[in-house]
Amino acid sequence: MRSAPMPAAPRRRRTVLAAAGLVAALALTATACGGSEKDEADAKPDGGASRAADAGDTGDTGDTGDGGVQVPADLADRLQEHGIDVDRWKDGGWKDWDKDKWLSEAKDFVNPVIEGLWKPDRMRSAKEADKTVTTKDTAADQGVSDPEPEPVEAVAEKTPYHDNAAPVGKVFFDSPEGSMVCSGTVIKDANHPGKSNLVWTAGHCVHAGGSGGWYRNIAFVPSYNDLGKSETELAGATTTEMAPYGTWWADWASTSNQWIQGGSEEGGDGAAHDYSVLHVKPEQGDKSLEETVGAALEVDFSAPSATEVSSMGAWGYPAAPPYNGLKMFQCVDRPGRLSLSPSLPTMYRIGCTMTGGSSGGGWFRVVDGETKLVSNTSIGPLDNTWLAGPQLGREAEAMYQNMSRTYGGQ
Repeated sequence: MRSAPMPAAPRRRRTVLAAAGLVAALALTATACGGSEKDEADAKPDGGASRAADAGDTGDTGDTGDGGVQVPADLADRLQEHGIDVDRWKDGGWKDWDKDKWLSEAKDFVNPVIEGLWKPDRMRSAKEADKTVTTKDTAADQGVSDPEPEPVEAVAEKTPYHDNAAPVGKVFFDSPEGSMVCSGTVIKDANHPGKSNLVWTAGHCVHAGGSGGWYRNIAFVPSYNDLGKSETELAGATTTEMAPYGTWWADWASTSNQWIQGGSEEGGDGAAHDYSVLHVKPEQGDKSLEETVGAALEVDFSAPSATEVSSMGAWGYPAAPPYNGLKMFQCVDRPGRLSLSPSLPTMYRIGCTMTGGSSGGGWFRVVDGETKLVSNTSIGPLDNTWLAGPQLGREAEAMYQNMSRTYGGQ
């Protein structure tokens, strides 16, 4: 989640079970990304979808991530064009974030599987990827925004998460600032019913925006810490305890051109289009993500006006204090409108105390008794009193459909 300095006043399943929760309490939680996403590259990519490298020889590499992977010949050529030695990349060269080496063309998303990279300790050390709203941004709404909502205290989700919540999990990635974390949701694949490998999250959880490029080592862990154990209880926890449904690596990624070109540390002009779809594959195994977790949510691209929706729920894994990123939380509120500029689409805004780490987490509403994803956490204020997310309309649907048709069956 991106947050920002504000004036003195407050400033940021199982489908059936999820539907029941939303009706009763709109039972899903909102999350904001953890860590910061300062961008070092200057080039501005011109596309929104990208293919990652295929997984190759993925022997255990330890926490350093220095392991052997195979890079397809066509991608190897692209790396060499950017002056990157392929062998060094396989042996940990991905850690080089020099702006001349940080690939920023959309088609140069490089994300080969490095088995064993995301171990429990590395997951727990990942920082929240915040996006903040500045006073200047909010002053530009010219009266379009509704009054700032009252804070809604985030509520811990019931455990085990796989029985009580929508299919939410954590998105991990590496940035120039280190390991980062966001939240994400398993969504249905319209062209591959029952066998989806698609995850919805925020654009700023996969790409740095206007001055940078794609992040690296992007992976999704559904129902992270499924039993909601405490830090003490998780001392010495195994990967299976932290990731009961495995670790899923993004082999394809897509975000909006508006985020790629206009996204910034404070959200920027890209905030209203701050969404992303990942196509993932398991670090081990061959079943689809939807089959593995037993659930996926439909995405509602009707972009209803905030005035038409009585309540929305945001789910996620807040990681900044007072939270520690280990547990799933939710906020439910009647949405209002937030406009960062008259030239940009209006965003949804709800009261919520979730902090960084919840970025990318799904926002849900019930439509005819079915829980659907209608937005995702994008930005919020420094004092963590509210969250805002983009409306998902025709452009978001076109991005999703392209991912589904082109990569969904792979």
